[in-house]
Amino acid sequence: METPGSQTSLHRANLERVVRAVRMAGSLTQAEIARATGLSAATVSNIVRELKDGGTVEVTPTSAGGRRARSVSLSGDAGIVIGVDFGHTHLRVAVGNLAHQVLAEESEPLDVDASSEQGFGRAEVLVKRLIASTGIGEDKVIGVGLGVPGPIDVESGTLGSTSILPGWTGINPSEELARRLGVPVYVDNDANLGALGELVWGSGRGVKDLAYIKVASGVGAGLVIDGQIYRGPGGTAGEIGHITLDESGPVCRCGNRGCLETFASARYVLPLLQPSHGQDLTMDRVVQLAREGDPGCRRVIADVGRHIGSGVANLCNLLNPSRVVLGGNLAEAGELVLAPIRESVSRYAIPSAARQLSVLPGALGSRAEVLGALALVLSEMGDSTLLEGSAGSGGALLAGAPAFT
Repeated sequence: METPGSQTSLHRANLERVVRAVRMAGSLTQAEIARATGLSAATVSNIVRELKDGGTVEVTPTSAGGRRARSVSLSGDAGIVIGVDFGHTHLRVAVGNLAHQVLAEESEPLDVDASSEQGFGRAEVLVKRLIASTGIGEDKVIGVGLGVPGPIDVESGTLGSTSILPGWTGINPSEELARRLGVPVYVDNDANLGALGELVWGSGRGVKDLAYIKVASGVGAGLVIDGQIYRGPGGTAGEIGHITLDESGPVCRCGNRGCLETFASARYVLPLLQPSHGQDLTMDRVVQLAREGDPGCRRVIADVGRHIGSGVANLCNLLNPSRVVLGGNLAEAGELVLAPIRESVSRYAIPSAARQLSVLPGALGSRAEVLGALALVLSEMGDSTLLEGSAGSGGALLAGAPAFT
């Protein structure tokens, strides 16, 4: 029996610290593990050797600072995780291992707003197909990260705003997908997952305080404070799209007037250009035309950037993040949208906060949210399962749930 403070319990705690550091980073050298955990180099070396002998980690030669080193990552056989991203117009699914490698990924168009039943049905089919394509058994699935385009009520687990996804009223996304797939499901809104994806793999690497702004059919923000996603007590933190810019402005789908979303999201921006550019115009096409020099598209994107910058300035004054990452298809416009954002920030934010802020495009593009869903599982899963050599038990089927095929 382990007792608190005993050598056995201390050793177990050190094992978990090392596994957790490697799990969150994907791979680390032994020196990086020592810095991340505060353990001595000798202790890390002994623990890594023990974990390698037990099949929990893999060690490969590498170099760091021009010197030979050993890179430590979780074993490719330790288990797999699934990421599912519902956008308003698409479904994207990815399968990854615990070494942060994406093994399979696929996206398809989908009107998510129309029906939750249809959305979950398509997700179930796509997840099963991608797992089968990897040749890995369902017993290795540890969990699923699920992203939805709306706030999640922390207490009930349901969508916090029925006006955003009316076809999902009363649905608990986590429970519904877990029932269909038979594995634990962790759910969050798409902006939070975009922030997590960029934090782990993209433009947010190396910082602890950032805001990820996603501009698509709506406008939302994922907030990272001291390295952790901040959701707020009700799960609605980051709804930057509903900051009021003009009390006499257009009526927003949330019921208020003049929200940032009514000046920046695709559903409000595209009608400004459709009379001159055609009814089939998309935001991707607007960005492409703007990059090619179309004056109307450039003007609209610049206006959108200035409006987003007003919202970002409010974030700077309240939270003082060190970095803002712009996601969604609008980020492909580059400096055409980033420069106006910076201009508004410099005009409306407290000067000291504006000087410390960097505004960057996302590095992951449309994959940010699904990679963030993978990262969500990696952050939520426990380390004890890996140490006990039973990663597959995390994928044990829930009572009455269908198996993967």
